[in-house]
Amino acid sequence: MTARSEASVHHVWRLPAADVMRGRRALWWSVGPAGELAVLLVHRRHLHRSHYPKGWVGWRPDVPFTGELVTVAGQEERRIPVEDIRMRPSHLALLPDSRFLLVSGRTFRDEAEGLWEPNAVVFSPSGSPEAAFCIGDDIPALVTDAHGGIWTAYGDEGIYGGHPESGAGLAGWNTQGQATWTPKGRLPDHPLQGCTAATEGERVWLVWYSGSSDKGGTFLTRITPSTGDVTSYRSPVPRPDGLAVRGNRAVLTQRDHNKRSVELVRAELTGDTWAVTSRRRLRVPGRVVIHCGQGRDGSLWLRTGDTWLRVEA
Repeated sequence: MTARSEASVHHVWRLPAADVMRGRRALWWSVGPAGELAVLLVHRRHLHRSHYPKGWVGWRPDVPFTGELVTVAGQEERRIPVEDIRMRPSHLALLPDSRFLLVSGRTFRDEAEGLWEPNAVVFSPSGSPEAAFCIGDDIPALVTDAHGGIWTAYGDEGIYGGHPESGAGLAGWNTQGQATWTPKGRLPDHPLQGCTAATEGERVWLVWYSGSSDKGGTFLTRITPSTGDVTSYRSPVPRPDGLAVRGNRAVLTQRDHNKRSVELVRAELTGDTWAVTSRRRLRVPGRVVIHCGQGRDGSLWLRTGDTWLRVEA
């Protein structure tokens, strides 16, 4: 790596050996708008191991189960128990006032009632459920903004599965389960699959790709929630696992699945084009699998096994 690349990569947190010895597994994770890392730990007795996919995402909880939410801010670490979780989460996200959100990536429609089952639960600062609602089906990417808005990018089964907001490919929600934003035809193509998500100040970035033969490719869509403005750019790399943006600079990652390395790509925006300025192979402490990246205000947080790194744009 170059000196700049080495200086821009920071070790943030590793699951303590004491937790590992006690049988706890680090599962879902997120970064809050203030740069705090949150990880939900679950004891091995509540879990069973799937052969696919590899890595931490292969652990499946037996419902209901109990977890422990660890929040790391600087040198401070806060832990709260979260009991009687009655869903199989795919995403953890932080909300204002120390609340948090668990979301299952899938939901199902009750044909008799004509309603979609809840797949998102808001928890209080003490770990008690406050509200449950549905935010669409097949959610590979999710991020929350500083005001508690929830932003989602969907997969093909959700886009073509009949859910109205999932069908648009991207959506914004509030913590009452109401859709607050849809693309309304303002995208360069129709999404096929979400990749990752990030925030940059008051803006949200959703990364997705389409399958059209003529206009297809990977896109970085920037949304300003306060105005509804939407701008999409072609991604400088196909299907990144992580993105962070700081002004006209960006850093993106592409994983070697279940390997101890990622490709670290830097890009700059000139006019309406993101151009690659450097590529480096980054050796990391642990194996890298899906859901490995999230961008916050110019910092790309990268999960590698049970170690979290922060990469500056």
